[in-house]
Amino acid sequence: MTHFAKVENGIVTNIIVAEQEFVDKISGEWIQTSYNTRGGIHYAPNSHDPDGGVAIRKNWAGVGYTYDENRDAFIPPKLYESWVLDEQTCLWKSPVPYPDDGNNYLWNEETLAWDLVD
Repeated sequence: MTHFAKVENGIVTNIIVAEQEFVDKISGEWIQTSYNTRGGIHYAPNSHDPDGGVAIRKNWAGVGYTYDENRDAFIPPKLYESWVLDEQTCLWKSPVPYPDDGNNYLWNEETLAWDLVD
């Protein structure tokens, strides 16, 4: 069984698990997606380590994601106006890197900075 995203006007509206033969018989544009793909990397199931498998369309498709036909990629919704699309991963990236000090932070769009979470 494979995961497929229904795309209407460039937006993912549904995700199903089905055989290719079934998808070929139903109406609409259905595009294969993989829940093991994120940022253009295929990860082993239940792992955060790349497993060398084939990444499909940059990211797992979610309802509300955009399908960019030119990039052949699923792109999540943009969370903040200041963030920019990383062309390699097709994920949104903050203008300031996330701190790498072991603490938890939330993005503050007003100050364009990461705020420490207590």
